[in-house]
Amino acid sequence: MEQLCKELRRFLLRAVSKTGGHLASNLGVVELTVALEYCFRLPQDKIVWDVGHQAYIHKMLTGRKEGFSALRQLDGLSGFPKPHESACDAFAAGHSSTSISAALGIAKARDLQGRKNHVIAVIGDGSMTGGLAYEALNNAGRENTDLIVVLNDNQMSIDTNVGAISKHLNSLRTSNRYQAFKENFKQIR
Repeated sequence: MEQLCKELRRFLLRAVSKTGGHLASNLGVVELTVALEYCFRLPQDKIVWDVGHQAYIHKMLTGRKEGFSALRQLDGLSGFPKPHESACDAFAAGHSSTSISAALGIAKARDLQGRKNHVIAVIGDGSMTGGLAYEALNNAGRENTDLIVVLNDNQMSIDTNVGAISKHLNSLRTSNRYQAFKENFKQIR
């Protein structure tokens, strides 16, 4: 998997340098995307990306790597998840704070249909400052449904994160308990 991640990064750098696009957000989710797509069965399981422009690695891993020569070009591969491009794109995400709400809707529809697949919302620490994310978390907490929310706390957003959530995540990230967990995890690998 480490080799796959290196190859994905090299390909991403070459492709985006030719067509333009969102480089940093995709470089930041390589390992996360590989892990999600290793652990879940797409397209049965549904991954909802909060910021659609971080889904390039997802597109590569779901059979669209060859389309990157026309990324973000007329009639080419979209820079965002598009269900008409692939059954692996669960939701046409654009910008932030929508993944939990959309994933909750997908999970409730799954429940009504009696299916058992996983629904995963991926949201970044920067997107957690949007009001829609709070409303979705509130509703998800009330519902009796299976929903996985992955917080990509990478400390990278367009602007500095402020407020109580940012402060809390920073305190968790720098706590002795969390640092010990990370060290123990590294030793297990």
